[in-house]
Amino acid sequence: QVQLVESGGGLVQAGESLRLSCTISGPIGSINNANWYRQVPGKEREWVAKVTSDRRTEYLEAVRGRFTIYSDMHKTVDLQMRSLKPEETGVYYCYVVYSLPGYSSTYVRKLTSTWGQGTQVTVSS
Repeated sequence: QVQLVESGGGLVQAGESLRLSCTISGPIGSINNANWYRQVPGKEREWVAKVTSDRRTEYLEAVRGRFTIYSDMHKTVDLQMRSLKPEETGVYYCYVVYSLPGYSSTYVRKLTSTWGQGTQVTVSS
């Protein structure tokens, strides 16, 4: 069974940095794309950042230039967050699309996905 475990959340002051990590446990082939989402209080979960198997990255406009997503495309997905703002307080989730063991990350028919349980980020003003 594949599980994603996030870590690195915590309490920081506005303007500070935090690095989140997502570790994949269980058998997978390789990562097709990996994402970070967040859910702030009172709002729906929103997409924040993505990295694809060809190492392209995409970011929510509000975080571009401050957040950086990294992945070895096998077991870990990190999110480096800088200049954090109080309104970015919330639960951050890792979401990974990956291939089943023995299959390439580009074999669409053998892709599946999993969510992590989330890690709390609190930014004080």
